[in-house]
Amino acid sequence: MTKLADYQPEHFLLTMKGDIAIVQLNRPDRKNPLTFESYAELRDFFRELHYADDINAVIFASNGGNFCSGGDVHDIIGPLVGMDMKELLAFTRMTGDLVKAMLNCSTPIISAVDGVAVGAGAIIAMASDMRLATLEAKTAFLFTRVGLAGCDMGACAMLPRLIGQGRAAELLYTGRSMSAEEGHNWGFFNALHSADELDDAAMKLAERVVAGPTFAHGITKTQLNQEWSMSLEQAIESEAQAQALCMQTKDFERAYHAFVAKEKPKFEGN
Repeated sequence: MTKLADYQPEHFLLTMKGDIAIVQLNRPDRKNPLTFESYAELRDFFRELHYADDINAVIFASNGGNFCSGGDVHDIIGPLVGMDMKELLAFTRMTGDLVKAMLNCSTPIISAVDGVAVGAGAIIAMASDMRLATLEAKTAFLFTRVGLAGCDMGACAMLPRLIGQGRAAELLYTGRSMSAEEGHNWGFFNALHSADELDDAAMKLAERVVAGPTFAHGITKTQLNQEWSMSLEQAIESEAQAQALCMQTKDFERAYHAFVAKEKPKFEGN
């Protein structure tokens, strides 16, 4: 298995608290835009996370009062204007690979959104398993405002499943900001917190997750994503196989003995 807790990234921040990783973009003076390098390094990190056994939850946190302002205008948008189709497709596939890596890493990801989360920043929040936000959070899928389609990095597939087809269509056509209250009412955000409470709330949620059966959590994440493209009968059969697999774990046995002893089970992820 891969060890990632000691990884020292070049283009984002990584802080560990036990088996919980806190990821932050690190350009707060520019509201934390993405660059070609940070896109690629984040993609590689989440790909490797699938094989890591020392990280059981990730918090993608804000930094300096903002989450992410999307692709950097000077470092990304400007160069894209001069690229040919082959180069552009390589870039858009790379950005989509970040989302794929987040979905496939089998580790629960919690986004803690403060301030701006726009463009690719909104996509990162969308691709997380759970999302918390402050009242000041403004989330925008603003691709149409720069002359592009709203169908970027899986937005047309994932956003309607989170907030509904009509609401997603409005945001993707207009590029307007979704307020924190709208995001909460529509199911995009799990909960809203004050700016002073956001990081603690995200950590408490992550701690609750990692206190559970982490191997089984990985199965849950896999099923949540794979069942999008399954029929109901296929999903039921897939879950039967997945649950039978979890029933072979020591955590399942530990939970049984703890229940008999009227104790709280202590899961070990195996």
